[in-house]
Order: sequence, then C-alpha cells, then structure tokens
Amino acid sequence: MIPPLPDLILEPLVRAALLEDLGRQGDVTCRAVIPAGASCTAHLRARQGGTVSGLAVAALAFRLVDPRLSILPHAADGTPCAPGQTLMTVSGDTAAILSAERVALNFAGRLTGIATLTAAFVAETRGTRTRITCSRKTTPGLRMVEKQAVLHGGGTNHRFDLSDAILIKDNHIAAGGGLAHVLPAARAAVSHMMKIEVEVDTLEQLDTVLRIGGADVVLLDNMTTAQLAEAVRRVDGRLVTEASGNMRLDRIAEVAATGVDYISSGALTHSAPALDLGLDIDG
Repeated sequence: MIPPLPDLILEPLVRAALLEDLGRQGDVTCRAVIPAGASCTAHLRARQGGTVSGLAVAALAFRLVDPRLSILPHAADGTPCAPGQTLMTVSGDTAAILSAERVALNFAGRLTGIATLTAAFVAETRGTRTRITCSRKTTPGLRMVEKQAVLHGGGTNHRFDLSDAILIKDNHIAAGGGLAHVLPAARAAVSHMMKIEVEVDTLEQLDTVLRIGGADVVLLDNMTTAQLAEAVRRVDGRLVTEASGNMRLDRIAEVAATGVDYISSGALTHSAPALDLGLDIDG
C-alpha cells in the first residue's frame, strides 16, 4: 500500500487548479441554473478499465470548494478498476459538486492514466529482476502527484529533482572535460548519503567508467538489446544498471530479459493518455 500524500502538499496544487477554473466570477452557469440550496448525489465512475490514482486529489478538490460535502470512496489509489465501476460518491450542495467536477476529473483521469500505463510496463517485467522507473519528464507543477501515480502503477521513482542525486549526462561529460575528470570531481563533491549515476551510450564508455570508478549507477542510453545484455555482463553486479531511451511498451520484456536492474521511461508521465472518467448525478 502506497502511503497517501498529505493534504499539506496537495492543497496548493488543487487550489491553483480550482482558481484557474473558477476564474474571476466563479461558476456563472451554476449560479444561473442551479437553485440555491439544491443538493444531489453524484458518482465518479470509470469509463475504462485501468489502475486507479488521483482519488485523494479529486476528493480534495470537492472539499476545497465545499468542506460540507460528503465524500465516500469505493476504490483506493493503486487498485484496479473496471469499466463502469463507481470509484467515489459525493453528496451535498449541487452547485459545489458541479463547480469542482472538472478539476477533480482532470486530476483523477490524468493520474489514473499514468498509473495504468505504468502497470502495463510493470506487467512486461514479470519473472525478471528489472523494475520500472520514471523520470523528471513531468508536467510542470505536478511532479509530486505524477510520480505518486507511477508508484500506484507498481513502478518506482527516479530522482524528484536536481538536488536528489548526481546524474552525469552526455552534456555534463562534454562540458566538464570528459569522464576522467567528471567522475572523480563528482565523487569528491558528494556526501556518503548521495548516489552518483553516469550516462553512457557505448560499451567503450562503459569500460571507461568501470576502469575509473566512482559511480554507483550506470545509465545505458539508447543501446540495442544485445548491447544492453553485454553491458550487464561487463558490469557483473559492480554497478546498478539502468536502461533508458526508446523504451516502448512492446520492447520492455526483451530489455528486462537482459538482466538490467531498472528500465526508465519518460513516457510514463509525458505520454500517458488520461483514463476516461465521468461524474454522474442521480436523476
């Protein structure tokens, strides 16, 4: 079970989305056509099957518009859902429910889509040691909840930000004077609590990294499956291995079979289609 993010973290994100949607005058449609004091019961339902995420965020959207609303979850983040399944019931002031509807669905649909795609990637690694991880290719401002959705889908999180770990990529190597300079410099700069990862795109570069030392993780970038298998053989457990680049769903099983420790994919967050969710009011 993935622990939920605290409201203290979620509230600024949801509040900003509500302010964006309510605009300068609030929900003019509800004011015009919904009688004051009207109440209803609405059901948040999945139109497609998938892996649920974002229900806690959706519930917060309703509560921020009207804390008196009654919210009853019927599913939990990180669990599977079927088409037509009711995920949440919301009861109370009709105008408040309708004013929060789009923001709640935007978050829940987006995050459930990420969790669903992640679960599909994870399914392709069954029977292997490989784990699926995400990247920093997230929607600006939504990294925390999008990475949480990856966890709900059974994946793992790469670094959250630039201060989490040292990741030496090709541009750092080019601008920093080559592997022989940047690896010792990185090792000298970090505490015992921080990991160092270095990107290589050839087996020759990998050999250099292994000879110089100083790294904890090696990112094997845009390699063929055969190259990945050979890289794992050469590393022989001395470093954590991460395969990245061109990691499509239809390729995950063969890459996992090479024995890499991790497969990272930005597609989990930047290309996941939103799952179709809807809110239905009792007639």
